[in-house]
Amino acid sequence: MVQFSPAHLDATFAALSDATRRGVLEQLGRADASITELADKFHMTPTGMKKHVGVLEQAGLVTTQKVGRVRTCKLGLSRLADETAWIEEYRRLWDSRFDALDQIVEELKQRKTLDGRRQTE
Repeated sequence: MVQFSPAHLDATFAALSDATRRGVLEQLGRADASITELADKFHMTPTGMKKHVGVLEQAGLVTTQKVGRVRTCKLGLSRLADETAWIEEYRRLWDSRFDALDQIVEELKQRKTLDGRRQTE
């Protein structure tokens, strides 16, 4: 199994676990925005939005730059490559387990069909 940084994965998945933060990422995918613009969009205070952006920033999903009194947010450098690889590894594991289960079910169906034929003979 590939080794991933648990702290990095935890930070990313914690950031993505909140609907508002996922919405912020979606919004920033369209265009950069200030904390105030994001707060207005999500009907919250700038202080509340700053906390959400801080969580996203710690996970590397968002970067901010302060120019004067305005803090502008944009998507960070994280492309979720490690997270995607982690998910993919578990997807492959579950796929193989489901394939094995499908094979067992198919064998049981065939056995039942054969048993049914033997009883009618």
